[in-house]
Amino acid sequence: MTTAHRRKSYGVKGAPYGFLLPATILFALFFALPIGYAVWLSLHKVRVVGLGLGSGARSEVWAGVENYTDAFTDSELLDGALRVLGYGCIVVPVMLGLALLFALMLDSDRVRLAPFTRLAIFLPYAIPGVVAALLWGFLYLPDVSPFYYVLQKLGMPQPDLLDGGPLYLALSNIAIWGGTGFNMIVIYTALQAVPAEVYEAAKLDGATPLQIALRIKIPMVAPSLVLTFFFSIIATLQVFSEPTTLKPLTNSVSTTWSPLMKVYRDAFGTGDVHQAAAEAVIIALATLVLSFGFLRGANRRNKQEAAR
Repeated sequence: MTTAHRRKSYGVKGAPYGFLLPATILFALFFALPIGYAVWLSLHKVRVVGLGLGSGARSEVWAGVENYTDAFTDSELLDGALRVLGYGCIVVPVMLGLALLFALMLDSDRVRLAPFTRLAIFLPYAIPGVVAALLWGFLYLPDVSPFYYVLQKLGMPQPDLLDGGPLYLALSNIAIWGGTGFNMIVIYTALQAVPAEVYEAAKLDGATPLQIALRIKIPMVAPSLVLTFFFSIIATLQVFSEPTTLKPLTNSVSTTWSPLMKVYRDAFGTGDVHQAAAEAVIIALATLVLSFGFLRGANRRNKQEAAR
């Protein structure tokens, strides 16, 4: 083989790596490197000598798992995790249930103005989360909300949605209002991929629209339901913008209402970036374990059903 042929062969074989190089560099700079730096910070702490004044009075030293031990025994972080758990028990089933219901309704032959309806349901997802939280936050305030004005004129009770237990419903409503449209589009797209012959065969066998929906459509879009449930779990564990935006409107939302708010407070409020890094790593690992466990369980169930 001549030298020119060798160069041409090497160039052809190396082309895929050349195309992957920009993405690899971006992945390393903006994903792998920040994660590695966060882990490095979590394993260190600041040692203060005396009053912490002067050069050399504050130094960064190795802490090992001390920051992680403090995080696991921190009542504020644990309380925030429990609050997010209660929040997720409301958001995930209601949001996915509405998304599935809307997708089934839009897939029906009897629906009218389907394109407009799809856009109307999806539109809240296009609104940034902070803007949506501000919008609903002012609607929750009795002094400025038109809903409270109507309730007052009708002589009906006016519940405070920003205090106590109703706060969970208020925050959940924002997430459900904004996320239902995206999940609906995912499920509806999967329904559109089902061959029409399947429905025709079911109708010939005497199946009603309700039976077709329960016994054919929902099982056929099970992978999409798993995907949307996976995304919803991640979004729930990372809830931050909604409670942070509503915090100036009520005293019921503390700076540590959710685990991510606790991380933000420690990093930028108290300046303890090492403790915040350890908490962030714990949240990331919890998200990874829950997501991996759910996906593994779903895949195992699919294999069992396929083997029957």
